[in-house]
This record gives sequence, structure tokens and C-alpha cells, in this order.
Amino acid sequence: MILASGGAQGGGMGSMVILMVALVGIMYFMMIRPQNKERKRVEAMLSAMEVGDSVVTTSGFYGVIIDIAGDDVIVEFGNNRNCRIPMKKEAIAQVEKPGDFKASASDDKDKK
Repeated sequence: MILASGGAQGGGMGSMVILMVALVGIMYFMMIRPQNKERKRVEAMLSAMEVGDSVVTTSGFYGVIIDIAGDDVIVEFGNNRNCRIPMKKEAIAQVEKPGDFKASASDDKDKK
């Protein structure tokens, strides 16, 4: 009788370990891995920025990059040539190359 109850507890401990490993694995694939992929995508986007690219800042302003110096960029906003603001690269949320919109618009026309 004592041996039977001890064996049942050992089996319960093994299934508990398997459950914990499964939960850690699920957490990795649901939380950590997507964050790493997003961080790599943003780093690649920021490193590929060039002068003349259209950008959207994290605060929602649209502008054009006119100078890049290390971790800082100077962005020109609107038609006013006097509105040039230096900012960190991390403040850029989205980058569009000058030919991207035209290429995607012509692709849409070709599909129809």
C-alpha cells in the first residue's frame, strides 16, 4: 500500500515538470520570440535609412530625411523649408523609400 502511493506521487511530479517545460516553451513562442523578431526588423529599418526617405515619426508627423549623423537624423516637415528638426533614429516609426509607393501602385494596377 505504501509503495503504490509513493509511485503515484512520483508520476505526478514528472507530469508537473513536463507541464512547466511546456508552459515555458509556450511563453517563449508567444512573447519572447515575436519581440526579438520585431526588434530585429526595426533595427534593420533604421540602419537602411537614407537621405531623401519619407518617414513617419512615433508622434505621427510625416517628413523627409535631409541628413543622418550617427544616431541622429534631421527631418524636414511639410513644405516649409525652415521646419527642420533633429531627432534620434529611435523616434522614427516607419520609413518609405522614394520609389516604394510608385512600385506598389503600379503592381496594383497590373493585378486588375
